Amino acid sequence: MKKLTAFFCAAVLMLSMTACGSKKEEAVSIDVSELAEALLETVTSDDLSETASSLIPSIYYLDEEDVASAVAYASSGATACEIAVIESADSEDVSNVESMMQTRVDNQTTLYASYNQSEAARLDTAIIKSAGNYTVLCVCDDTDGAEEILESYGF
Repeated sequence: MKKLTAFFCAAVLMLSMTACGSKKEEAVSIDVSELAEALLETVTSDDLSETASSLIPSIYYLDEEDVASAVAYASSGATACEIAVIESADSEDVSNVESMMQTRVDNQTTLYASYNQSEAARLDTAIIKSAGNYTVLCVCDDTDGAEEILESYGF
């Protein structure tokens, strides 16, 4: 009887712990310009220039109709620093945006490896994260600071 009671208590405890672990996905709504500026002002010491919105789909290998809004900042080429915040037109496009951002990082790594090895190494710490319909790419000086900002925005 004691073994049965102990087993029952252990089973109830395990079930209650797994129930606490489930997390409901919350809707995320972000001002892409605001997030991009917050990252720009906080996590990079490089002078980045805003990328023309018409060029963002081609830089990140995206179809224009898949992008609802986007803001990006990039270096002149002397460093690998860049920040891109993209809102997908549809939630089904988010994984594609992540994949294309990884392709961008891979291509930049190959490029910088040929003439600026330290910048190629910086790309190893590139942050690519998604929440809701939003995806962020951040190559910066302060990845811990970037992670904090992204967490505050729901990433």
